[in-house]
Amino acid sequence: MFKKFTWGHGVLVALGAFMIFILSMIFIFTRGWQNAEMVSDNYYEEELHYQAVINAKNNADALSQKPLYSQSATGIRIDFPKDLKIDHSTVNFHLFRTDDAKLDVDKKVTLDADHSISIPKNVLFPGSYTLKIHWEQNKKPYQVDYDIIWK
Repeated sequence: MFKKFTWGHGVLVALGAFMIFILSMIFIFTRGWQNAEMVSDNYYEEELHYQAVINAKNNADALSQKPLYSQSATGIRIDFPKDLKIDHSTVNFHLFRTDDAKLDVDKKVTLDADHSISIPKNVLFPGSYTLKIHWEQNKKPYQVDYDIIWK
């Protein structure tokens, strides 16, 4: 049987095996992949303005007390220190979900009488979030980021 097997047959067998390998990589292994989305549609434009985010985070790091969050059965509550005099009492928060951009939450809200904001559980889905809180005090930007796991 191997007397008639020449180097030309070996090349054909190797080429066929390589083609089967490549096709299996394309058709079989790509079915199990999760969606891979970009962090932002305007990534490069936002990167040019990232120094403002760095400045806002540095401003927040200089504060003696920062906003704190807590989780409960009703959602997430963010409590601000009473001594913070937030411009117009408005705060921007962004719940960023790395695995699915459709689950992101981005809102501008007004502080309540307790100097806090609440994020109801009906806008949250189980998983990992990055909570970005942005506000201004005396026209100076502040931002803090927290990693949150909602169950």
